[in-house]
Amino acid sequence: MIRHLHPAAWWLWAVAVAASAGLTTNPLLLAGHIAVIVAVVLARRDGSPWGRAFRLYAILGAVIVSTRLILHVIVGLKFGEIRLFPLPEAHLPSWAAGIHIGGSVYLEGALAAGLEGARLATMILAIGAANALASPKRLLRVFPAALHEIGAALVVAVTVAPQLAESVQRVARARTLRGATGRGLRSFRAIAMPVLQDTLDRSLALAAAMDGRGYGRRPATGANPASTWLILLGLLGSCVGLYGVLDTASPAALGLPFLALGLLLSVAGLWSGGRAVARTIYRRDPWGSAEWLTIACGLGLLAGSLVTVRRDPAALSMPLNPLGRPATPVSVLIGLLVAALPAVATPVPP
Repeated sequence: MIRHLHPAAWWLWAVAVAASAGLTTNPLLLAGHIAVIVAVVLARRDGSPWGRAFRLYAILGAVIVSTRLILHVIVGLKFGEIRLFPLPEAHLPSWAAGIHIGGSVYLEGALAAGLEGARLATMILAIGAANALASPKRLLRVFPAALHEIGAALVVAVTVAPQLAESVQRVARARTLRGATGRGLRSFRAIAMPVLQDTLDRSLALAAAMDGRGYGRRPATGANPASTWLILLGLLGSCVGLYGVLDTASPAALGLPFLALGLLLSVAGLWSGGRAVARTIYRRDPWGSAEWLTIACGLGLLAGSLVTVRRDPAALSMPLNPLGRPATPVSVLIGLLVAALPAVATPVPP
């Protein structure tokens, strides 16, 4: 079957993958997360501008890892036994928190810094996958009615990256037609300003069009106190539940029960607040077994990581002191295989 998968299913899958990646600094598991994300995106993205913007998130991830390593070399905490190369060292005064600049760089410290950056880069790559697989404009139609104003602003924000990718292609094509042959850093100054101006103009045009059609507006009836309290209590319950899930020393009753109760209260609050917003949706996106399968695959990976957090949290980290081989927890490996199923088990996009 050829159809677009529901955008909410892709976003929930991506958020679950990003949450799983945020629990580990194991290089094998991070590489597995990246492989799953790239495989699903390459198999199920379409030829739209937001589908082609995935490479920008990959570049951003590489920049994050490089920046983290550079900061470690300059002002990072140096530790380890295997010295990579020596550097001159300078000690700042006490009013500057006693920061040390430079110093010998060790393999263990560099690995720790690089893996921390890789964890953040993987999470960003997962969000980029959701942006590449689900059209932000289609996502606005299924956004909770109670958060309609936030949804309008969010759509304008997330469309900047796809429009930036399209603007780069448009400006580069125009320069080629004019006979410009400069490449690399020499052509950056000639391309940067037209790309920035074109991207901002298109984002402002989208915002104006959405405002002209009434997006992000609601009748002046005031906020519903019941929905406000339900959402507040739901968020508090979710925070307590997440703390109980992630803290291995906390009681089991503090984790999943509080998390489920908080999510239930939040959904009830959103439903109660959304009744005050009158809106219509033309051609609703279908929700079928493929959407449920996609969400279940993402949650399966997250469940595998949470099981490992409870049973063997050291397996999710890289052993650095002393330096050793990273573990391969079976539950997370099975979750990675399950998370890759949407690459073949979901409808092919038009």
